[in-house]
Amino acid sequence: MYNDEGEGVMDQTQVLAYKAYTDKMTLLNYSGNTIKNYKNHFSKFLEYFKDKKPSEITKKEILEYLLAKWSNNKLSESEQNQKINSIKFFYEKVLNRPCEVYEIPRPKKPFKLPEVFSENEVRRILDAAGNLKHKCILCLAYAGGLRVSEIINLKIADIDSDRMVIHIKNSKGKKDRIVMLSKKLLIILREYYKSYKPESYLFEGMNGGKYSARSIQALLKNIKSKAGVKKRGSVHTLRHSFATHLFEGGTDILSIKKLLGHNSLRTTMIYTHVSKEYINKIQSPLDKLL
Repeated sequence: MYNDEGEGVMDQTQVLAYKAYTDKMTLLNYSGNTIKNYKNHFSKFLEYFKDKKPSEITKKEILEYLLAKWSNNKLSESEQNQKINSIKFFYEKVLNRPCEVYEIPRPKKPFKLPEVFSENEVRRILDAAGNLKHKCILCLAYAGGLRVSEIINLKIADIDSDRMVIHIKNSKGKKDRIVMLSKKLLIILREYYKSYKPESYLFEGMNGGKYSARSIQALLKNIKSKAGVKKRGSVHTLRHSFATHLFEGGTDILSIKKLLGHNSLRTTMIYTHVSKEYINKIQSPLDKLL
């Protein structure tokens, strides 16, 4: 594995390739997480071909490499796609070569329905949150359908009580959006602000700076246990619950799409599959027999 300077690579051409790869992703403003994942896959690719110049690796050799990785590792669909895309990025974006198709069946992402808390489960979770900061965080996640990354990056100034909206900035896909500010949430936020007096970020750690995503996931796990909610689910499940409960309450799917910040309506449509309103309108044939 290489560090950010490409140290650990024997061939100088690979050092240059690794640096050019990193620089190109930075210039194209890729997210930090994407850069980290692509660099990880690309460094392993360079290690595999440590005796060859990256520009001289043939398509046949790349296919053999991919097939070897498919055979020797139980990779998830996401990892397989990332590995292919990380290689394509080098040849197509860094070396400016034409788009290449690798004749390996690209794995299809399985269709899985999101886990959703019922309204009663959400209520029990919020009631079990004894710590004011913890309750504020969970209320915010549910009231606006926020991702964990969006919660920890919120600034105090992003809460606009005059317009009753929350500004979510530079979120997934480098996009900004606004969501509604619940009146009840505002009351809790004001109480929290008076007690904790955050300086910059809305939620700060003990030593200042933004609160950690890991801490938020851990606090929900503990609070779920206290509330007796055994259903699996992370903070992101509160986001799924937000969208599902809005849909069940009559909010149109286009409005939900905008609130969630989805690029495609197809992504948002998944909540129609988990809505109990749709299912409950259909009578089971067993009810006619017994």
